[in-house]
Formats: sequence, C-alpha cells, structure tokens
Amino acid sequence: MESEEYKISLNYNQIRELVRQLPKEEKLQLSKELAKETIDIRLSRLLESFKTDDLTQDTIDKEVERIRKEIHEGKKFSHDYH
Repeated sequence: MESEEYKISLNYNQIRELVRQLPKEEKLQLSKELAKETIDIRLSRLLESFKTDDLTQDTIDKEVERIRKEIHEGKKFSHDYH
C-alpha cells in the first residue's frame, strides 16, 4: 500500500499546539532538528559575509610570507638577547 502525501497550512499557534501534544522524546528530536537547521542558516550567512572577489591567492601568499618574515625576524631578535 502506497502512502499518500497531504499538505496542510498551519499557523504558528497551531504548530505550537501540535508540538505540545508530542511525547517528550519526539519534542527533543524536533528540537535537535530545529537547532541543526538554525546552525546551518547561521553558518551560511557567516560564510556569505566573508565572500569577496577582492581576495586573490596571490594576496594571501604575500601576506603569509610577510607574517613568516616577521615571525622569523622576531625569533632572530629573541635569540640575540639570550
């Protein structure tokens, strides 16, 4: 026997009332699903905020080399004083 799919429209209060009727275990499961969805949305927004066309691999490489040089020179100076 095939299961049929039905769609119904519910407002927030109706959904809240249905959730209140769920057993504790199912409420916890629903809560975890909602939390995952919220985290996914927030992570997507965060990643989108960092997206830029101004940053190239060459720019990243130059900055990495600059920092490495600073670190190397800093270590050199600290060795001179010991």
